[in-house]
Amino acid sequence: MEDGFLMEVCVDSVESAVNAERGGAGRIELCAGLVEGGTTPSMGLLQVVKQCVRVPVFVMIRPRGGDFLYSDREVEVMKADIRLAKLHGADGLVFGALTEDGRIDTELCTALLAVCRPLPVTFHRAFDMVHDPQVALETLISLGFERVLTSGCDSSALEGLSLIKKLAEQVRGGITERNLQRILEGSTVSEFHCSARSARDSGMKFRNPNVAMGASFSAPEYSIKVADVAKVRTLNAIAKNIL
Repeated sequence: MEDGFLMEVCVDSVESAVNAERGGAGRIELCAGLVEGGTTPSMGLLQVVKQCVRVPVFVMIRPRGGDFLYSDREVEVMKADIRLAKLHGADGLVFGALTEDGRIDTELCTALLAVCRPLPVTFHRAFDMVHDPQVALETLISLGFERVLTSGCDSSALEGLSLIKKLAEQVRGGITERNLQRILEGSTVSEFHCSARSARDSGMKFRNPNVAMGASFSAPEYSIKVADVAKVRTLNAIAKNIL
């Protein structure tokens, strides 16, 4: 980890992965379905990304969008995806699971961690849905998670800054160009996570404006969001000047 910090960029395409590395990302979180907060990517995507970048690639293990209360069959899917991700070169895994009352599902997490080993594991933003974040953090430490991804149980890391600071102090150990400086100055964290994306117009010349491939809230078909090299570089420069 150079300069005292590490930037992780979440990506859902090879182009975004390459752009993230070019911009200075030290680690990539590989996902599908970023509109839903990230779901498990295809193993084909993982294979090609691993061929195109040199930084570590952590793979999201999340079988669907929505909550983090999983059925037995969904758990089997998660275990199978973990094994496949390891087989195809994942450098780490990212998952989270909760009980119906908003606590860390220790039994399920223990079982999934066993499948993940020896790879490092991040507990993702399911953490932002827990009933008691400070208790949840102690649970995750005892289970053996290497890191926790959180926006401070609020809509963005800036709004959740006070809790992020408390959690960082407890272990002693959604970012933009506009708020990164305040977040880094207001906490003691040494890693940050962002998507740093911009919209790129589709290359399609014929366009049918009457049909959408997804739900009404989904991204438009003729606008593609990818990690922006300039945005990643800007965030890195801000962090280097502060830390």
